Amino acid sequence: QVQLVESGGGLVQPGGSLRLSCAASGIIFRFAVTTWYRQGPGKQRELAARLIIDGSTTYADSVKGRFTISRDNAKNTVYLQMNNLKPEDTAVYYCNVNVLNIAYWGQGTQVTVSS
Repeated sequence: QVQLVESGGGLVQPGGSLRLSCAASGIIFRFAVTTWYRQGPGKQRELAARLIIDGSTTYADSVKGRFTISRDNAKNTVYLQMNNLKPEDTAVYYCNVNVLNIAYWGQGTQVTVSS
């Protein structure tokens, strides 16, 4: 049974940092495409950052230079380091892991950026 457990969300002031984690079990993680999506209030879910098997990354324009996606295959964990957070980064962040064209989702973790 595949399970994704996210952690690291919370309330942070503008300019602050958070690191999200997504721990996966039940899959061969090193073959996975790992993506962080986010859904802000009243908005559609959007890709924030993606890391594929060869190490290539993709970022939404709005987070480039501030967010960094990384993974530890030994720990079956993908991370999203978020720096210089802005109020518009407020959203529920979802971890997505795709293995052999089967997508798995985490439960989501709330990130709120507010003073």
